[in-house]
Order: sequence, then structure tokens, then C-alpha cells
Amino acid sequence: MTLGALGVVYGDIGTSPLYALKEAAKAAAHGGAVTSSQVLGVVSLILWALILIISVKYAMLIMRADNRGEGGIVALLALLSARNAQPGTWRAQLLIVGLIGAALLYGDGAITPAISVLSAIEGLKVDAPSLAPAVVPITIAILVVLFVIQKRGTSFIGRIFGPVMVGWFVVLALLGIHGIMKAPGVLAALSPTYALDLMLHEDFHISFAVLGAAFLAVTGGEAMYADMGHFGRFPIRLAWFAVCLPALVLNYFGQAALLISDPTAIENPFFQLSPDWAHYPLVALSAIATVIASQAIISGVYSLTQQSIQLGFLPRMHIQHTTSDAIGQIYVPLVNWLLAAATLGAVVAFGSSDALAGAYGIAVSLLMAITTLLAALVAIQWGYAPIIVIAVNGFFFIIDAIFFAANSTKLIEGGWFPLVLAGAVAFLMLTWRGGVKLVEKARTHLRQPEEDLIETAVNRCHSRLPGTAVFLASAPNGVPLALTQFVKHNHVLHQRVLLVTVQIEESPRIPDEGRAEVHDVTPGIIRVILHYGFMQYPTVYEGLKLACRQGKLPGVRLADVTYYIGRETIIPREDIPGMWVWRESLFAFLQRNAERTAAFFGVPTGQVVEFGTEIEI
Repeated sequence: MTLGALGVVYGDIGTSPLYALKEAAKAAAHGGAVTSSQVLGVVSLILWALILIISVKYAMLIMRADNRGEGGIVALLALLSARNAQPGTWRAQLLIVGLIGAALLYGDGAITPAISVLSAIEGLKVDAPSLAPAVVPITIAILVVLFVIQKRGTSFIGRIFGPVMVGWFVVLALLGIHGIMKAPGVLAALSPTYALDLMLHEDFHISFAVLGAAFLAVTGGEAMYADMGHFGRFPIRLAWFAVCLPALVLNYFGQAALLISDPTAIENPFFQLSPDWAHYPLVALSAIATVIASQAIISGVYSLTQQSIQLGFLPRMHIQHTTSDAIGQIYVPLVNWLLAAATLGAVVAFGSSDALAGAYGIAVSLLMAITTLLAALVAIQWGYAPIIVIAVNGFFFIIDAIFFAANSTKLIEGGWFPLVLAGAVAFLMLTWRGGVKLVEKARTHLRQPEEDLIETAVNRCHSRLPGTAVFLASAPNGVPLALTQFVKHNHVLHQRVLLVTVQIEESPRIPDEGRAEVHDVTPGIIRVILHYGFMQYPTVYEGLKLACRQGKLPGVRLADVTYYIGRETIIPREDIPGMWVWRESLFAFLQRNAERTAAFFGVPTGQVVEFGTEIEI
């Protein structure tokens, strides 16, 4: 598990040495020649950022806030019960904050592959400056291949993730040791006084620029928490403290030692650390490592999308299950190609890792601040002393806020790009969430109470058809609209009727024993509630099969069942209170193009009958 964590969790932060120290040193030099004191201040700042933000905040504190082993911002929202909060309450406001945090991951997902692969391919310019025009086309070709192979599943790549990243971290450490030997005095920067001296004695705008660039060294830290459920808390911590942190620190200090002995190496200190004969092999290894880092963030976006769909934050999308046995177990075509367009657009628009560094960091620093805030609320909810939580999380929140302020200075340079992407995703999430509530409110007025169904079954149905009918219901009470339509037009009912509702719980996974909840409504009519966690794929057929196997639905033969599903057409109306009509129209568009209910919930295609219903909102 530790080996797997090295490949998936630490791909992003593990490739940061390609560009982080270079950008911070350039910011400190401010167009001139970098001095030894500036280099020592920069590497000291990076070291203590890794210690405070990654080692202490994430590895020791944030990873305690798990939802039955699962981490990530969606797990925090589930722990705080923000999803079902009443409008106007503080929990409802937290939901908005949390959704913005989740949306920021999409901005990060577009930037990470672009800057990582670009910075690796730029190593070609060290030995062959004439190859500079080829950097962007080569980067685009690599990224296109990466996004194209997603639909095949990533198991064949996943098997080499861990071993390759072990090799990568070994190379980082060896390069770092090679550099430190040239100027051992760089080890003095282990003291935080050098970082403080740089921050306090440089001009304010230079200090902020250095802070923003140094933050690039800790981007990817959020993956430790988000992927906790895949690998476990201990393997992730072990991989960090035993392999990643030592290798990163050695490499950053090696680059700093090189800059002290040769300030002209500032254009690409990472590649110039290696002997001349190793440049091209190092470029190849860097490209592979950055592809792994990109794959990890892409798979993470898929996972976040699935969780958001399950919890009702995004419309249903087509999700393919691949054969991967690692994090990339699913493939979401729409998200893949939208992410590809954003990533390739970033490469073409910015053209270099230096330019992309301006776009990187702002979304991640804001996400880290939101995570710190939500984790503090979870800690208080769990009974920790508020004064201790406020002191500890407040300290880290101030650090996050300082880094966010420093990165905000890069807003015009490119920081707007991930924020625009995140803003668009957050807006779609909130629009979908609001529309779903309006539709459910409209359904409540149209839905018959169970008493009417009992009276209909006993007195109004002329006959009972042989066999079993399953009606999918959006709510665990009342009568599904499809059943109301069926009885209204046919005046009959089947001998056995199952009213099936899928409920996504706040827990990541629900065991098989708690999957199916069965209640008799009246003779011949049974309500079945299938419970799934937000990390599970809700399949109606598999849920009913499990209920039959457990003896909860005796006599039901699923091969002979007919599934009746309502297909709703949303009609926005200005005279009905709700969202602005243009947002309701957007919701209607999303709803029309969402994955069909039967396909999403795994209902056998040949056994489905759909009933159309118009709903005004």
C-alpha cells in the first residue's frame, strides 16, 4: 500500500522540484543575479513549508478527520451533515464553501498536467536550446495520448506507478546529494531564521512573490487527504516521512547549493544538477514522472465527480468502470474531455512552465484554507476543546491565508484561469443543487400520499396483472409519479408492486447487510429502500438481487420484472418562486442531457418502461 501511495498520492508534490525552487529563486532575484542569502532564504522557506503544511498539518492533523477511513473535502461535508442543511443555517453556508472547495480541485486538475509535463520537456533546452520551439508540441502530444488512453483504464499504467516513483525519488535524492557536496554550507538553511530574514528584509512585493512561488513546493499535499480511503492513513504517512520528504529536501538543498556555486544555473537548476551525459535520460524519467502525477490528478477528478453525483451536487453522467485495481477504477468521458480541453488550452495559452507558475497555486492555497476551516469544525463537533482547535487550526489557517494572499498577486498573470474554471464548476453545482430542490418541492405537491395508493389498490383497480412491477421512486415516502400515471391511464395494478428508492448516505460505504430496507405498504405493495455510500456505485438490479438472496423479497424473479421509470421534462416558469428563469433554463438543459435514470442505476435495458411527466418550477 505504501508503494501504491508513492505512485498515486505523491506524483504531484514529487514533481514540484522541476519548477518550485527555480520560480522562487527568480522571484527573489527580481530580474537580477540571485545572491547566496536569497538562495538560503528561499530553500529554508520551502523546507519549513513542507514541514508545517504537509508534515504537521496534513500528515498529523487533517488526516485524523476521516469519514470511516475516507478523506477529502466531500467527506468533510458529509461529516458536517451540510448536504441536508436547512436553507439559511450556518451548515447551509458551509455547503456553499465546501462546493467551492470541491470546484477548486477541477481548476487544479487542469493546471497540474500542463505545468508538470511542460516543465519536464523544457529540460530539452538545457543541452539543445534550438529545441525550444518543439517543447509545446511535444507536451501537447504527450497530454493528448494521456487523455485518449483514459477510456482503456489505467491498470497497465497503475502497476508501474509505485516502482517508477520510487526510482524518481531515489534520483531526486542522489541529484540533491551531488549538489550539496558542491556547497555544503547550504545546510545552514535548515534553520528557519533564513526564511524569516528573507521575508522581513526584502521589499514587500518581492517577499510576496517569493511566498507565492515557494508554495508550488507544497501543491499536491491535498492528495494525501483525498486519497486516504484508497491506501490508508499509515501507508500514506510512511511513504511521506520515509521516502518523499527526505528525497524532496535533499533535492531542494542540492539545487540551492548549485545556485550558490553557480548563480547562472537559475534558468533550470533541476536539470543542471545532473551530469551532462544524464540530461536526456533525466528528461525522459521526468516526463514519465509527470505523466504519473497527471494521471493521479485526473483519476482524482473522476473520483470527486462520482462522489458529487452521488450526493446530488452534479447531474448524472455516464461512468464507465475500468479494470484498474488502483484509484483509477472509473472513467467519466465528459469530464475527461472537458479536462483535456482546459489542460491543452492552458499549455497553448501560457506556453511555458514559467508562465503557468503564475496560474498555479491560487486555487490550491484557497482549497487548503477551506480544508483547514472545515476540519476545525469537524474537530469541535467531535468534542475537542474549542480553544485548542481554534489555536491550532487558526495557526495553520493564518499560514494558508498568507500563502493565498501571496498567490493572489499572480491573479492577472494567470491566477484567474483556475479560478474561472472553479467558478464555472461551482456555479453549475449550486445551480444543479438548487434545481433539484425545486423539482423535489414540485414533486411533493404532485405526489399522492400512501393512503391514496392503498385506497386505489383496494377499490379503484379493476384487476391485478400477473407478475411483479418495480417503480423507481425519488423519495422514500408517498407514491412515485410513474405509478400515479400508470394507474390513471390503465386502471390496473400488478399482483406485486415494489416501490424502490435509492438513498445515498453520508457514509462512504454501506455494507451488504444494511443495503436493503423492506417495508410492506399493503398486501401486494412493498417499499424497498436501497442504501449506498457516496463512494459506491448505486445499482438497482444488484441491490434487488442481494435483497432476494437475503430472503427479504421471497418469490420475486428479477428476470420477469418490469421496471417503470418516470422521465421528467422541466418547464421553467417566472410566476413560480425559485431561481432566476435563466438559471432554471440552465438546470433544465442539464437535466435533459443527464444520463438516463435506467442506465445510471443499472436497470436492465430490455425490462424498462418510461412514463413522461412535465414538472413546472
